[in-house]
Amino acid sequence: MAQMTPEVSKLLERALSLTVEEQEALAHSLISNLGGKVDEGLEAAWEAEIGKRIAELESGKAKTTPWEEVRRRNLAKLPHAH
Repeated sequence: MAQMTPEVSKLLERALSLTVEEQEALAHSLISNLGGKVDEGLEAAWEAEIGKRIAELESGKAKTTPWEEVRRRNLAKLPHAH
């Protein structure tokens, strides 16, 4: 995996400030533009993972964290421009 450059970090910070719908559209566009570099089994693997996570949430096995806390922690990890 490529290293995150300062420019990519800035883009990520901006992307995290978008609405969920905007983030979804951006993620879809980025994945669609990978030019066939995505493993063909990726979609099936994601569907299986999503099913597993839904089951864990419904059973109470998964512990959730509020979005604002996750966002705050992730933004704190980004290098800040000086």
